[in-house]
Amino acid sequence: MPGWRSQCRLVLLNLLTCGLEICVAAGITYVPPLLLEAGVEEKYMTMVLGIGPVLGLLFIPLIGSASDRCTSSYGRRRPFIWLLSLGVLLALLIIPHADVLAAHLSWGPGDPSRALQVGLLIVGVGLLDFCGQVCFTPLEALLSDLYHERDDCAQAFAIFSFMVSLGGCVGYLLPALDWSGGLLAFYLGGQAECLFALLIVIFVVSVLVTMRMSEEEAPRGPPAPEIQPAEGGPCGPRACCHVVRCKLRLLRAGPLLCLLRSCWSMSPAIYRSYCHVPRVMRQLCVSQLCSWMAVMSFMLFYTDFVGEGLYEGVPSAAPGTPPRQQYDEGIRMGSLGLFLQCATSTVFSLILSKLVRMFGSRRVYVSSMVSFTASALVICLSKSVLLVTAMSALTGFAYAVLQTLPYTLTCHYHKDKEVYMQTSKTKEIHRKAANVAQEAVCLTLDDDLGDLSHKSGHTNGHTCYSQHRPEHYPSQHSQNGTVPSLGADNYDKRGVGLDFAILDSTFLLSQVFPTLFMGMIVQFTESVTAYIASSAIFGAVGIYFATHVIFDQNDLQA
Repeated sequence: MPGWRSQCRLVLLNLLTCGLEICVAAGITYVPPLLLEAGVEEKYMTMVLGIGPVLGLLFIPLIGSASDRCTSSYGRRRPFIWLLSLGVLLALLIIPHADVLAAHLSWGPGDPSRALQVGLLIVGVGLLDFCGQVCFTPLEALLSDLYHERDDCAQAFAIFSFMVSLGGCVGYLLPALDWSGGLLAFYLGGQAECLFALLIVIFVVSVLVTMRMSEEEAPRGPPAPEIQPAEGGPCGPRACCHVVRCKLRLLRAGPLLCLLRSCWSMSPAIYRSYCHVPRVMRQLCVSQLCSWMAVMSFMLFYTDFVGEGLYEGVPSAAPGTPPRQQYDEGIRMGSLGLFLQCATSTVFSLILSKLVRMFGSRRVYVSSMVSFTASALVICLSKSVLLVTAMSALTGFAYAVLQTLPYTLTCHYHKDKEVYMQTSKTKEIHRKAANVAQEAVCLTLDDDLGDLSHKSGHTNGHTCYSQHRPEHYPSQHSQNGTVPSLGADNYDKRGVGLDFAILDSTFLLSQVFPTLFMGMIVQFTESVTAYIASSAIFGAVGIYFATHVIFDQNDLQA
């Protein structure tokens, strides 16, 4: 029974994760038609969709590190979750009503109103994508704060991955349903208004449930002074001033001021920490970047590959013509493949902990990228729609692993910082301690051999045996007999939120790189198969770097 309670609590705790993914998937899926209807050209539309990831790359390190050092009475992570959730909610209100807002805010009808509508749409899309993507970072850090042990952390992030995949399934399905014929759409004004109203309800419920379940401890600090009544009564002038000062102190610890103060005062230090990462995190992030570039190159362009490559459709053909109908049919089949990918990811998220216990983190991580690369190669070479769809479903295994294992490893690194985040100074301490231990062994052997030779009448030269054993390291003994600290020097104050932000930055970078270069590659090769071929190449590179990730202390020693 306690296991069921724990599982239910994890699901409710990650409900906001599911709600965010639903809103981002459904909103971003429905946004391109709205932009095109407003008069935005297609080449500028793709640039609008890149605003959120670019802003996320700039602000994720600030928000991740500021949440590590926030001293709000609401906790470290929740103020940032509240503020970013407010941004998502505002975007969900702006996007479907951009035309109405533009009509009310413009001075006259015509082109100014249309330009303002496009501007509001761009603001809404950027706000939704930015806040939706960045909000995952404090949510991941919140899970790390609440679940410290490695097994508990692995289980928490497995449920996190499950809820993300589930949210993706629901988010891709909602825009495909016809809401225009319902009674709700009649009162709200149409398909878009009805869809976004449903998204708002889902999102608000998920925020309230997650905030209720996240019993985050408030940061420790000096106890607040007690209010002592002044002379002359309980409401004397000095007591009233003290109450006002206490209330002002509480206001200063509010979430918005906490965010602004932390980001403003620590920006240079945060970016220095963001650039100088420990070796274990650097290897993990390089592997994550290559792996996410493979997965995102596949997800972003898979539907276009199916429409143009397998069904030989023409997207620029006139509506109703056979080439356009073939392309539209391919898009629907490609959407089914992405839906099956999310469904497969949901299944693997549930059994990922068991797979890790049976085969180990290294084998699961590497095998996920091997299966993805093999699936991408089969998709490149095959012309069978059924086989291609089955292979696209299999890529969900890698999608589930990339959302779970790297964050579990990061929690493990931070739990044993003195082991995984050693600096040159720490290594020098280890080296000196090993030399001291070696000299001590040599002296002891010399004394013993000298006594033996003196007793036997023989004189032997000095003999030294080098012994490097873990018990001679400064974690146990040192030269002066004390136990020195093995804190990670520059890394001892490094919070897990910052490293989660770096991992999330690799996800955002994986979206920026393909959108910048993939069009030129396809234009040069004159084949949409280059989309999936590039994904397979990135996957092969990801396999190489995955073998260099540090999974345990044995990898570190090797």
